[in-house]
Amino acid sequence: MEQLRDITVMITAAGNVFMPGTTACLTENGERNLRLIGVDMNHDPSILQMCDTYYPVPRGDDPGYIDTLFNICEKEHVEIVLPIMTIELNALARNRAGFEAIGTKLSVSDTAALEIANDKIKLFDFMVQHGIRCADYKSVHNMETFEKAVKELGYPYKRICVKATNGSGSRGFRIIDETRTRFHAYMHEKPSSCYIRLSEMEEILAEADEFPELMIMEYLPGNEYTVDLLADKGKVLYCCCRKSLGMDNGIMLNSEVVENNAVEALCREVTEELKLEGNIGFDVLEREDGTPFIVECNPRLTAGIPVFRMAGVNLPYLNVKRLLGEKLPDCKPEVGKIVRRRWLEM
Repeated sequence: MEQLRDITVMITAAGNVFMPGTTACLTENGERNLRLIGVDMNHDPSILQMCDTYYPVPRGDDPGYIDTLFNICEKEHVEIVLPIMTIELNALARNRAGFEAIGTKLSVSDTAALEIANDKIKLFDFMVQHGIRCADYKSVHNMETFEKAVKELGYPYKRICVKATNGSGSRGFRIIDETRTRFHAYMHEKPSSCYIRLSEMEEILAEADEFPELMIMEYLPGNEYTVDLLADKGKVLYCCCRKSLGMDNGIMLNSEVVENNAVEALCREVTEELKLEGNIGFDVLEREDGTPFIVECNPRLTAGIPVFRMAGVNLPYLNVKRLLGEKLPDCKPEVGKIVRRRWLEM
């Protein structure tokens, strides 16, 4: 195989627990030497075991964050930035031209698409408006509309989901289930369980200085899937799907690479309509009858993406090649491949 030219890539939130798998996708690419610059808001020298160089930076929503990244990119001659945090995407998109002026390309969608993809209510509204199948949901802004919405969606006879509209990583997510007692949770569930009773949820909301915008959604008890795509201005270049074989606090630990046309079609449709760009991840759940629904869109690299490298489709590195304008290979994931996630001490 022809050895391609060396390049330098920056990856953000480099101290995250999934970084070993993500860096393997980039550095073990079989085509070129890739110099990896990691940045993280925490001082963590262990990042140097995964990256060639690392820099501590402000939080992704800090006013100085973009200038800090820009200066690092200019100093290190970074050609591509691969963001991992939802919180940084809008700021990066707004400053795309400045980075491109110094020769740095950003893997990020346009701000208009991000405003929808990163807000659960706006995403669900968008799907309804464009005729894309959507789960039952309600937007609430106070306790009165909250109580009304949970009843309209079937509570107490059905479980109901509550989501913060801009939450990520299970933040702001709970399942209201009146059959779950606190004693049952104490004896049989980890402290990180997402299940809660309505009275407990109301107590939590009563402590807020200002009632947050929340989405109330039907509970979907069927199979759970993650779909990772690589897109170029809405055109889907690669699409990979995996089915959950085991979850822990919202993290898919064991999964099987599958082909599910109904699930993948939903994700393709949203990607095309929003004209999303780069690495995109979707969470999909089924009703009891097997009907799938998108429950979340992550317009960035996702934690589980190394699974597909092991199945033959290296989505992060293929995105690097896309941004460089290189020819992309024909490849599909190996259906039936089962991948188990394990922790690694460093």
